[in-house]
Amino acid sequence: MAKTFDVIVIGAGSFGAWTAHWLRRSGRSVLLLDQYGPANARASSGGESRIIRMGYGPDAVYTRMAQRSLKLWRELFAQENSQLFSPTGMLWVAAENDSYTAASERTLREHKIKAERLTRDDLSRRFPQIGLDNVSWALLEPDAGVLLARRAVQAVVNDAVHQGVDYLPVAVEPLVTSFPTASLRCSIASIATTNGERTSAGAFVFCCGPWLPKMFPQLMAPRMFISRQEVLFFGVPPGESRFRPPAMPAWLHHAEQVYGTPDLENRGFKLAFDQHGPAFDPDSCDRAIALQSAQQAREYLARRFPLLRDAPLIEGRVCQYENTSNGDFIIDRHPELENVWIAGGGSGHGFKHGPAVGEYLAGLIAGRQPPEARFSLAAKATTQQREVY
Repeated sequence: MAKTFDVIVIGAGSFGAWTAHWLRRSGRSVLLLDQYGPANARASSGGESRIIRMGYGPDAVYTRMAQRSLKLWRELFAQENSQLFSPTGMLWVAAENDSYTAASERTLREHKIKAERLTRDDLSRRFPQIGLDNVSWALLEPDAGVLLARRAVQAVVNDAVHQGVDYLPVAVEPLVTSFPTASLRCSIASIATTNGERTSAGAFVFCCGPWLPKMFPQLMAPRMFISRQEVLFFGVPPGESRFRPPAMPAWLHHAEQVYGTPDLENRGFKLAFDQHGPAFDPDSCDRAIALQSAQQAREYLARRFPLLRDAPLIEGRVCQYENTSNGDFIIDRHPELENVWIAGGGSGHGFKHGPAVGEYLAGLIAGRQPPEARFSLAAKATTQQREVY
């Protein structure tokens, strides 16, 4: 007879891997599944790097989660003797009336997180490689930095397996439910994989990122918006150190919705625009960089980082955001299925929070964690109006 688990976690990205980690630490038997493998190239947790910052405007819930997550990421890396966090710092460049960055500064100070306000003169002196067009001041988070994303998730999965989590690279069939018309609640005993097998558990956690609308078409498809996003890497001039740590931090300009990281591991200077792209299918859509994206990035480099005006494009990646209506996460019980939980809606900022999300979700399942109302399914609309960045 096939083994029955306490919990099956579907999806081995940042949310799913850490959820499996915390469930196993609580003593449960756990099976972790992923159709393409941990932090694969199609996943929202794939890619080489992700910024971890504590600034979130007035949204203190995410500030607290990021602070907790950074501690847990670093503890795991120290345990594994892995150098998967680069303490670059995080520089918010801001226009004069940038209320979101100003709110981040207030929230950071309220939570006693290090933050330094820099004047335009400070920026010119400390970061002469940055052009200051449309910049009046900046906020520096010295303890923030960059996670080496793909390898970081794989490290979480490897540690979870070492602690007793079972892992299988299989795909799961979508669950058929009658939402939103049914009012009865029930439980399921097993899930079916696409190879025709069934696996049983007491509870099921779907951390499927951009695949959640496919797993729960009626429930999730109207509440999630999967968008194509592009990331570009430009080659720095030979022998040039001003675009590598420690001279160059990770950076973000909220008013212009653009961000990037310094040249890490000699892969190039990363730049991406944070506007939501067109609708995207993570399974079937092509992942070639559009020519107009490269041109837009070059125009931005010429203005913001003049020394990189003629830098060659050495790599480009297409990923996706799985956006909720406002950018808040979805971490909630299925409205019909008593023993099914859903976690997703990273909305472009979720990766960093994996440790805290997993800890929170394990607490919900155990009944010892009060739910956060803004993470509920009920709080999600079917039209987009982004509020969380």
